[in-house]
Amino acid sequence: MRRDKKRSRKRVCSFCVDKIEQVDYKDVNRLRRYISERGKILPRRISGNCAHHQRQLTRAIKRARALALLPYTAE
Repeated sequence: MRRDKKRSRKRVCSFCVDKIEQVDYKDVNRLRRYISERGKILPRRISGNCAHHQRQLTRAIKRARALALLPYTAE
């Protein structure tokens, strides 16, 4: 009754790799990668972002939604 452990590589923050200081709410193409098919913001453990950039990403997505650059729900 031995359990196989699933070993996966730790995902790296794409914003840190690209050396992006601030997440821009106008960069809709980049923000869309972090939204699920249903329109929800992907969590950090799935997206692989660091905590700092995940907070910025959440704020940017919410701001883009308020300005109608991104949809609130799936289309």
